[in-house]
Amino acid sequence: MEQHEEFMAEAVSLAEANIAEGGTPYGAVVVRDGTVIARAANTVHRTEDATNHAEMVALREASRLLGTRDLSDCVMYASGRPCPMCHAAMRMAGFKRGYFAFSAEEAEEHGAGSAKLYWELCRPLEEQPMRLTQLRPDGPSPYPAWEAKRKA
Repeated sequence: MEQHEEFMAEAVSLAEANIAEGGTPYGAVVVRDGTVIARAANTVHRTEDATNHAEMVALREASRLLGTRDLSDCVMYASGRPCPMCHAAMRMAGFKRGYFAFSAEEAEEHGAGSAKLYWELCRPLEEQPMRLTQLRPDGPSPYPAWEAKRKA
């Protein structure tokens, strides 16, 4: 448990430093076999890229350094509960374990966080504030060709 606390303290420290730089209070650390592989703070304020959340930046760096998109042997430590985008990216990268320090509800109390977004994404598409509608073109789906190439 001591190492968990050490890694979480680093994620929180990154978040605190990011506030001082004009960013939001989010930091993340990716660990593999007890070693920090990547660390990052939210860089949206610097890059104007809405996907540059701390977890996403750390995940991208870990994948680059390890030369793989499979991070199933890594653990994520995040200062705040990962938003739905970060949570999904972690799942797609194969993470089996992650820890966060502060809840989305607590963040939302202070004007940050994504607690409402979690709730919205659980609603049917027609009830969500962003309209997402399937518009299927004529012709075949690309999925069968992808599956055939993958199996070849």
